[in-house]
Amino acid sequence: MKRQHIIMILLGCITFAACQKLDQQPQSTPSKEIVFGTESGLKIATNAFYGLDFLPKNSTSQDAMSDYLAVKAVPDFIRPGAFGANTSSGWVWRDLRQINYFIENCNNPAVPVATRKNYLGIARYFRAYFYMEKVKRFGDVPWINKALNADDPSLTAGRDKRTLVMDSVLADLDYACTNIQATNDPSRTTVTKWVAYALKSRVCLFEGTFRKYHAELGLTGTADRWLNEAVSSADQIMKNGGFSINTNGGPGTSYRQVFTSTAPNTQEVLQAAVADASLGILNEANWWWTSGTYGAKASFTRTFINTYLKLDGTPYTNDPTYRTTLFKDEVKNRDLRLKQTIRMGDYKRLRNGQLVPAPPVFSYTFTGYQPIKWTLDDESLDAGALNTNAVSLFRYAEVLLNFAEAKAELGTLTNAEWAATIGALRARAGITGGLAAKPTVVDQYLVDNYFPGITDPTILEIRRERGIELSLEGFRFSDLLRWKRGPLMEQEWNGFYVPALNTPMDLNEDGILDVAFYQGTAPTPVAGVTYVNVSPKIGTANAVNSQLLKNGTSGELIWMNEVPRKWDDRNYYYPIPLADLQRNPNLKQNPDWK
Repeated sequence: MKRQHIIMILLGCITFAACQKLDQQPQSTPSKEIVFGTESGLKIATNAFYGLDFLPKNSTSQDAMSDYLAVKAVPDFIRPGAFGANTSSGWVWRDLRQINYFIENCNNPAVPVATRKNYLGIARYFRAYFYMEKVKRFGDVPWINKALNADDPSLTAGRDKRTLVMDSVLADLDYACTNIQATNDPSRTTVTKWVAYALKSRVCLFEGTFRKYHAELGLTGTADRWLNEAVSSADQIMKNGGFSINTNGGPGTSYRQVFTSTAPNTQEVLQAAVADASLGILNEANWWWTSGTYGAKASFTRTFINTYLKLDGTPYTNDPTYRTTLFKDEVKNRDLRLKQTIRMGDYKRLRNGQLVPAPPVFSYTFTGYQPIKWTLDDESLDAGALNTNAVSLFRYAEVLLNFAEAKAELGTLTNAEWAATIGALRARAGITGGLAAKPTVVDQYLVDNYFPGITDPTILEIRRERGIELSLEGFRFSDLLRWKRGPLMEQEWNGFYVPALNTPMDLNEDGILDVAFYQGTAPTPVAGVTYVNVSPKIGTANAVNSQLLKNGTSGELIWMNEVPRKWDDRNYYYPIPLADLQRNPNLKQNPDWK
């Protein structure tokens, strides 16, 4: 225990010595022998990587900036004139130096070669993760594979080409997949061989599709190489990892179980951020998704909810009446992930020891489609970081989706592979049709509203599936970037259909009226009903109202249409922050950012 304590102190010194910006000079560090001369030292050193700033933590508030969530304020990133180099962020390199310092010094012959390679594999996994996030954000970045000193010319060098950086990322991932020894961590909290393969499939799918759809890079001829790497890495997990989709409890509950259980679902989850009340490590899912004042008040748009299939596997929007269907009816006979993702139907929550009906709450939601995917069904957890549910970081479902999409983009997905991936996910959701064979008919709704340039029905359906299965897990904005569908960020934030003013609605058919919409003076109140003012102007100052009805006195709820949203091609990358660009002009700014 004493030796471990000493190692942690020395490791803390090494971490403290790391530089935050590329031109900051690290301080001297203590003797490395105690850290790098034993396996226990290497293990403790690599354990420190799990706390690096660039990694996702136990957060369930992901996807707040995406096309399918209406939030309380339009992100500055897509507001004309509201975002630029002076407000950008993310050009931080401290974590990289800590990783590179370890890689440079993990060479003590006192530790067996295979053991050293194992921990080097873990370190290179984290370096690949770090660089993938930098490339997604900024495009070209400097490739740095050593801990820099003050006189190193790399401190003032320019950025390296995407091809060099991503080839280096792939080399790191290949090394990690080959050399990480652990294949099973029952706690699901550490990086194993299968987690490394999962990251590789994620990275390679991103890079392959980014190169395919961003023809301006001149890299379309190299896209297939990356897509094949995505396929082979996902295939390794599918054939040898021993994972499967959780189906315990049946189609009506098995999907949401993965996101609300305290212990990670070891059947489906490869890695998770686990809560520990004794250590004060909790997440704030209930607070973020239920509070009228905290969080982003994020709710799904109707355009996205319309993509959930009917239980027979046919598109919901094939019904010509879908545009005017009431909330209580539109949620019926649908993909059972819908009832496990939003408040609807028979959803109930625990209040003072009793389960009570819990329809959408309009002090929170702007659209009526209030998420529950990450929340626990206990109102006592709604005011603070009190949640104990584990947050999955890598799921087998994503691996299946990565495999299916990469194969479809290559044009090699078979019916058997469709059934084993998309078919399996839809079967878990209670869908009965279209599970065994690839689709042959294009869903025009997806083309018109999401992907006008896609004519392959298989790719369209895989993109539908990815949006639904991975909703609120932090993938959506990255997916829009790689598909070159940033303009979807301009989509209207629409909600459920309201047939008339001053008419209370029973949203969950429990016999209790829930909400009514009015203009001008509020009607005589009915007990239990929330009244929402949808007047074009409100208040004594006649301020613009952000929540309206599409047709004036009826129609879909509309939120914040008065705030302009604009996507330009420059938005596929963030600008280099102004202070960093001034410090090193050789970096040069990303196109069209001033």
